[in-house]
Amino acid sequence: MKVLLVEDDAAIASSLRIGLEASGFTVQHVTTGEQAVGTHDCDIVLLDIGLPDFDGFEVCRRIRAKSDVPIIMLTARNEEIDRIFGLEIGADDYVTKPFGLRELIARIRAVTRRRTVSQSEENHQHHR
Repeated sequence: MKVLLVEDDAAIASSLRIGLEASGFTVQHVTTGEQAVGTHDCDIVLLDIGLPDFDGFEVCRRIRAKSDVPIIMLTARNEEIDRIFGLEIGADDYVTKPFGLRELIARIRAVTRRRTVSQSEENHQHHR
């Protein structure tokens, strides 16, 4: 599974990349919203809200405009309003830092599993 990691903090990105790759994921790391929006070939996006060019909410909005790839937002902000806003603009899940790698992987699997089930149901209905 290809993970697009959008995170400008090098230490966080490095430890996430090592952990995810050790768990069998392929990780592409970018540090800006612009790079994230320009990347098309991934199965899931892990998206930090605090980015140097434009914030993760804007990145989420732009990705959603062209793709239904699963998006999990990562943030240090534990404000309910941020979580609600992220989910309303198209994020599939929301993880607050600090978080454990095992929790993140469980959430990645849950979100991608839901997406796969809903796609197969849609395909099934189109063939009737």
